[in-house]
Amino acid sequence: MTTARASGPLLLGVRHHGPGSARAVRAALDAARPQAVLIEGPPEGDALLPLAADEEMRPPVALLAHAVDDPGRAAFWPFAEFSPEWVAIRWALARDVPVRFIDLPAAHSLAVEEAEAGRDEAPEEEDGPPAAVPVDPIRVLAETAGYDDPERWWEDVVEHRAPGSGEGADPLAAFAALGEAMTALREAYGDGGHPRDAVREAYMRIQLRAAAKEFGEDFAVVCGAWHVPALRTRTTLTADRALLKGLPKVKAELTWVPWTHQRLARHSGYGAGIESPGWYQHLFAAPDRPIARWMTKVAGLLRDEDRFVSSAHVIEAVRLAETLAAMRGRPLAGLSETTDAIRAVMCEGSDVPLALVRDRLVVGSTLGEVPDTAPAVPLQRDLTRQQRTLRLKPEADEREMELDLRKDTDASRSRLLHRLRVLGVGWGEPAAGRGSTGTFRESWRLRWEPELYVRVAEAGVWGTTVLSAATARAESDALAATALAEVTALAERCLLADLPDALPVVMRALADRAALDADVGHLADALPALARTLRYGDVRATDTTALGEVATGLAERICVGLPPACTGLDADGAEALRLQVDGVHTAIGLLAGAVPENADGLRERWRAVLHKLAVRDTVAGVIRGRAARLLLDDGHLDQDAAVRLMGLALSPGTPPADAAAWIEGFVGGAAGGGMLLVHDERLLALVDSWLTGVPADTFTDVLPLLRRTFSAYEPGVRRTLGDLVRRGPAPAGAPGRGSAAGGGTTAPGFGPALDTARADAVVPVLRLLLGLDPQPVTADTAGTAAAADPAGRRAPAHHDDRHHDDRHLDDRHLDDRHLDDRHHDDRHHDDRHLGETA
Repeated sequence: MTTARASGPLLLGVRHHGPGSARAVRAALDAARPQAVLIEGPPEGDALLPLAADEEMRPPVALLAHAVDDPGRAAFWPFAEFSPEWVAIRWALARDVPVRFIDLPAAHSLAVEEAEAGRDEAPEEEDGPPAAVPVDPIRVLAETAGYDDPERWWEDVVEHRAPGSGEGADPLAAFAALGEAMTALREAYGDGGHPRDAVREAYMRIQLRAAAKEFGEDFAVVCGAWHVPALRTRTTLTADRALLKGLPKVKAELTWVPWTHQRLARHSGYGAGIESPGWYQHLFAAPDRPIARWMTKVAGLLRDEDRFVSSAHVIEAVRLAETLAAMRGRPLAGLSETTDAIRAVMCEGSDVPLALVRDRLVVGSTLGEVPDTAPAVPLQRDLTRQQRTLRLKPEADEREMELDLRKDTDASRSRLLHRLRVLGVGWGEPAAGRGSTGTFRESWRLRWEPELYVRVAEAGVWGTTVLSAATARAESDALAATALAEVTALAERCLLADLPDALPVVMRALADRAALDADVGHLADALPALARTLRYGDVRATDTTALGEVATGLAERICVGLPPACTGLDADGAEALRLQVDGVHTAIGLLAGAVPENADGLRERWRAVLHKLAVRDTVAGVIRGRAARLLLDDGHLDQDAAVRLMGLALSPGTPPADAAAWIEGFVGGAAGGGMLLVHDERLLALVDSWLTGVPADTFTDVLPLLRRTFSAYEPGVRRTLGDLVRRGPAPAGAPGRGSAAGGGTTAPGFGPALDTARADAVVPVLRLLLGLDPQPVTADTAGTAAAADPAGRRAPAHHDDRHHDDRHLDDRHLDDRHLDDRHHDDRHHDDRHLGETA
C-alpha cells in the first residue's frame, strides 16, 4: 500500500546526519523521480554543488562561508556520507537533475549572527519576558513515546527500520508520519525558541514558489523535519518578503573544506551534531549483519592495542548484544546493547579500553578530502602546495613528529610550522623531545582541525604566501607590542621561522622597548628568549650578531638591578623571582658561549650578583638558597662554604618558614637537589637536625613547603635518603661522603671518597668523545691514565679506558641493585620518621 501524496512539492523532512533518514530519502527519490531537488543550505553554494560528484571529494566535508572583510566571521554546513542532504545531492548529480540550496543566504546569516552577538554582549534589562528555551523535537517525541533516551527512540523507529518490509514498503510513509508529528509540535511550541527560523522559512517558501513556476509541483525538498509544517503553511509572497525586509547583509565567499567525525559529534559544539557519527557511518555503509561487522571492527581495534580478543569473543559479544536487545524490547541491537556487550565480553568489565572504542570507532577520526578545483584563498593554496611538497598531510588524529634540522626536508617542515604559528594557525605545537636535547632536534605535536581553514582565511589578509604573510604579521606584531617580553618572544619566533625581512623591524622594536623598560622583572623575562635564539645561528645559518648585542645589554642591566629587587618580597613574589633568577642564570651561560668577547666579564658580574644574594639577610630565603645552589653547582662555592651557609640559614634563630624556604631554594625541585643531599652527609645531617628540632606548633606550617620540595625527587633518590636517615650520622671520626679523606665507615655501596685515579683514567676518552683532542687517543697520550693504575699495568689506552669504564658501570649496577633491595624498608622508615617528626 502506498501513502497518497499530498498536493504540492514532495517535502522530505529529515534528521540531519541520520543514516536511516538518508536511506529513506534515497528510496523516496527513487520512487518519486522528481524533476528537481531543493536542499536546505546557503544559495551561494549552488556553484559548488557539481564538485560533490568529483571523485576526489570524500566526506565528511563542509561548506565554509566567511565574510570577505572579516574572515573570522564564518559558518559551516557539514555533510557526512550518511547525511540525507548529501545523499540527495549525489542522487541529483548522478541523474543530471537540477539541485539547489534554498536556505537563507550566508550573506544574511553571517550578518544576523554578528548583530545577535552584539545584543548578547549588551547589558540585560531587568524587565521583559525571559528568553524561550529551545525545544529539542526528538527529545519531546521520545518522551511522548515513553523513552528516556531520545537517541534510543530514534534508533528504534528510524535507524532500525527494515526497508521493504511492513510499513517500510512505502518509501513515503515515514516522512508523512514524521511530518504529522512535527505539525503537532509546532502547534504546541511555536518556533520552539528559535526566532530566526521564521525568517529562514519565509525565504525557503519564496524559493519554493520560484521552483513551482519552473518545475510545476514535481520537485522534492530535503530539509529538517522541524521546518516541514512551516513550508506547508499557506502564506502570501508579500508577507514573506516583509519578514526579510531590512535584514543586514555582508559580502560572503563559500568553499568546500574537509570535515571530521569529531566535529560532527554533538560534544564539539555543532548544534545539529550527533552522539556517534562513527556508529552511524557503520550502519549506513554495512550491507548486512551490522552488529557482527561492528564487533569485528572492535576486535580488530583491540587486537591492534595488544589486547587478547579472539573470534570466540566476537561471537559471544554478538549473542549478548542480540539477547539484550530482545530483553529490552528493541527490534535490533543498538549502540547501547553493543557497548554493554563489548564491555562485558571484550573489555572484561573495564571502561578503559571501552573509552578507546568510543574515541576510535563510535565517534571516529575520519578526515574528509576536497578536490583541488575547490575555491580557496591564495594563502590556502600555497599552504596546500607546501604540505604536499614536504609530505605533511593534515590528519584529524593527534600525532608526534621528530625533526632533524640538519636535513633539508625537516628544516623546511620546521620553518613552515613556525611560520604558521606566527600567523596564528595552530596546526603544530612544539613538544618536549624524547631523544636528543641538541638544537638540531625538534619535536612537534600535530593535529588538523577544520577551524584552521578559517584561521588560514583570516591570515590571508597579510599576504598570498605563507612566507610573505608571516613576514607582514611579524612586522605588525612588533610595532604593536607593548611589553619587552612580547618582542623578545617574537624575535625568537622570527629566527625559528626564518623571516629575515621581518627581523630588522623586530630588532628596532626590541632596542626601543629595552631602552625604555627599567623593570628588572620584565628584563629577566625577556633575556631567556633572546639567549635561546642565539643557539640557532649554527644550525639555521642565521646571523644573530644584533641579538647578541641587545642580549648582553639586558644582562648588564639585570646584574645592576636584581639585588635591590630581591628584597621586601612576599612568598609569591619571591617564588616568581626565583624562577626568573634560574632563567637568567641559564641565559647568561648561553650568552657567554654565543658572545665570547664578553664572556669572562659577564660571568664575573653575574657571579658577584649571586654572592650578594646568597649572603644578604634581607633577601627572601628561597632566593638566597637558590643563589647558593647555583654557585655550588658552578664550582664557585666549596662544600665547606655551602655547609656554613646552610648552618646559618637553619640556625635556631631563623623562623621555621624562612628556613624551609631556604631549603626549597637550595635543594628543591628536580634539578639534582636530592643527589646533593645523598652525596654530602653534612648537608643532610643539617636538614635532618633542623627538621627534628622544629616546634610542633609550627611544623604543620612548614610541612606543605617541605613536602613540595622533596616530592619532586626521583623515587630512587627518596629511597636512598630514607636509608641514610635510618642509618643515622656516620660514627665520630669517620669521614662523610663529601670528605676528601679515605677510610672510615660508609654506607653500603658507596666509597669513602672520590677515586681520583679511576676518574683520571676516563678523561682521555671523554676528551676524544667531546672533540677536544684533534688526534685519536693513543698509548702515549694515555700514559697518565696507565701510570695511575695501582697495579702498574701497561695496556693500550682504549683497552685501559674501557676497563675503567666497565668497572665504573659495574659499581653503578651494584648501587642500583642496592637501592632496589632497600625499597620496602625505606618507604616504611620514611613514613615512621615523618610521623615521629610531626
